[in-house]
Amino acid sequence: MPELPEVETIARGLASRVTGDVIESIWLGRKPEPLKSPAAEIASTVENTRIATVRRVGKHIVFDLERVESAERRTPSSAKTHPPKSPHKETAGSATHAHWIIHLGMTGRLQVCDAQSEILKHTHAILKLSSGRELRFVDPRRFGRLSVARAGAFDATGMEPLDINLDRFSALFRRRKTPIKSALLNQKLLRGVGNIYADESLFRAGIRPRRSASAITRDQLAKLHAAVKEVLTEAIALGGSSISDYVNSDGEAGFFQLQHRVYGRESEPCLVCKTPIKRIVIAGRSSHYCPKCQK
Repeated sequence: MPELPEVETIARGLASRVTGDVIESIWLGRKPEPLKSPAAEIASTVENTRIATVRRVGKHIVFDLERVESAERRTPSSAKTHPPKSPHKETAGSATHAHWIIHLGMTGRLQVCDAQSEILKHTHAILKLSSGRELRFVDPRRFGRLSVARAGAFDATGMEPLDINLDRFSALFRRRKTPIKSALLNQKLLRGVGNIYADESLFRAGIRPRRSASAITRDQLAKLHAAVKEVLTEAIALGGSSISDYVNSDGEAGFFQLQHRVYGRESEPCLVCKTPIKRIVIAGRSSHYCPKCQK
């Protein structure tokens, strides 16, 4: 599942390509699973809006939308290049400003395509843009979700790990008796941190994933706080980790998987001390660590 760096990379790529474009219409597929909001509500909210920006909130991609007047809409030049028209008409009282929210799930992708390009199997949404291009949501396993919200009504739970200061970070774990790895994955505490980057952060901080969060000292939490920010920042710079299906908005793979020090390296020698990396399961999730470097 894409984690914070992958979602940030995709959001930045989309922002550079579609900001300022107008969504003229949307076609939604028949499968109900991807739709967290009703199809009619999605259509009436996103159609005839300008994409003001695209940003990441936790593991969500959020399109900030501005309503446009009819005079600003581009008149289509050729019906042959257009996606299927949405059967849903805009309803009275639609928001003048709103958010379109996408959670990619495990295999979701957002593609900016020429209107004439082949529509892939498992395409669940096609947005026709005034530039003549299309924005498509493709998700083979259908764990991704599409929803809308009025302006200011959406905010993911948890603290933003790239912005949180040390005092607030330490307070999140002070009285929690769960393993520190589980606490890092708790989206109600920190939003966007997933399995890969929790393992890598704990390794750099020298903390074993099964350690009780409440037993970790202030100095160790300071190291973990710095490690989380360092790992996420490096991963964003390298375009995320391409494990399984992940590619960015241009269809390109990330490179941070080449920098993994423990994740996915079971039985391989630690890059610091040569001790074989161990893999354990905590709350149903694989965890990788060095038994010598991490205490």
